[in-house]
Amino acid sequence: MENTLNTEPLMTKELETPTFLMAQEQLDGVARILNLDPGVHERLRYPKKALIVSIPIKLDNGETRTYMGYRVQHDMALGPSKGGIRYYPDIDLGEVSALAMWMTWKCSLMNLPFGGAKGGIRCNPEIMSQNELEKLTRRYTTEILSIIGPEKDIPAPDMYTNEQTMAWIMDTYSNYFGYAIPGVVTGKPIGVGGSLGRVEATGRGVTFTIIKALEKVRLNKDTPTAVVQGFGNVGAVTTKYLYKHGCKIIAISDIHGGVYNPKGINVDDLFKYSLEHKTVIGFPGTETITNQEILELECDILAPCAVGNVITEKNADKIKCKILAEGANGPTTPAADKILYEKGIFIIPSILANAGGVTVSYFEWVQDIQRLFWSEDEVIEKLQVLITKAFDEVYNLSIAKNVNTRTAAMMIGVGRVAEAKRLRGLYP
Repeated sequence: MENTLNTEPLMTKELETPTFLMAQEQLDGVARILNLDPGVHERLRYPKKALIVSIPIKLDNGETRTYMGYRVQHDMALGPSKGGIRYYPDIDLGEVSALAMWMTWKCSLMNLPFGGAKGGIRCNPEIMSQNELEKLTRRYTTEILSIIGPEKDIPAPDMYTNEQTMAWIMDTYSNYFGYAIPGVVTGKPIGVGGSLGRVEATGRGVTFTIIKALEKVRLNKDTPTAVVQGFGNVGAVTTKYLYKHGCKIIAISDIHGGVYNPKGINVDDLFKYSLEHKTVIGFPGTETITNQEILELECDILAPCAVGNVITEKNADKIKCKILAEGANGPTTPAADKILYEKGIFIIPSILANAGGVTVSYFEWVQDIQRLFWSEDEVIEKLQVLITKAFDEVYNLSIAKNVNTRTAAMMIGVGRVAEAKRLRGLYP
């Protein structure tokens, strides 16, 4: 059936953001290749449910301030929705909806029984006290309580949220029902139902995919050079394991900027320095560079692990890596994609590269439901099996269909969800 999607504008203004339009553009391109049924395609272009809530809290100074919160469920054809919650000053409904859509494809690609969701609060957590963050989290949980749950929608940590945030959500939700419900969130502390291996799961997954890519891209050298943008949970863990794997880390950055040494950086010493100084800037033996400049360094492996939309048509021609591993969500725009692939850069798309987090979150959810917990070695082994299998599926499809790796990953992820929607039909 020819895909003749109705182009009549139905989108609300709230969704007309660059990030959401980029997510839709990616879907539309794959829909044409898969020749998706127009009705199924139309349903996949929009979130199933989007909730906007106001979150009034009393600050430590006695002032009452209201923050805006979001929770978006993109699709639930394959199971309950799954996705992180981020606290960030510039977050909006369009960004959250795009992230929820990417989570749908990511869960599908990894063959997890989840749909995609995402949440967030528009705030600046860096200037808020622990007490204020707890109030914010508990009130937000109360406002979205009706749409989350172990069989509905399972949140997890994201930017500027962590294990403690998830513990507050779990406690607030559990108090409402009167008994402990650890399966309502993942990424919790071990003491309240968290999983061993969850904290490092995303960065470890990025590393696993890079190791697989190194088998496909012949570098003709024993020590690949690597650049990592971002030194949060994902970037720091990726840096740590690439270093352990024998890569030469020549540049790393955090929110303040980056450090560069073409001869290599001692990552163990850098971690100690960062812990003491709260930044990588000023690390001895390195020169300071910007977060933009770090992307343009000549290297074998480039891992943008911070925020989205950092590689665009404006700087794509300056990217000089051989392997681009997208630790962040959506760091490369569609226009930049074309330039990078023409340059022969091997891209590990974000829905594959950073899928380690949601995969181990799935393991945590299963353990919470069963009340039976696994060792860290079991978790790591299971993660490596699943992410390696997904990598091989993407790579093999890209060769068989003569498409790039992002298209292949999207074809698998979108195809499985579309088939589930076709089989289930449209109610009523």
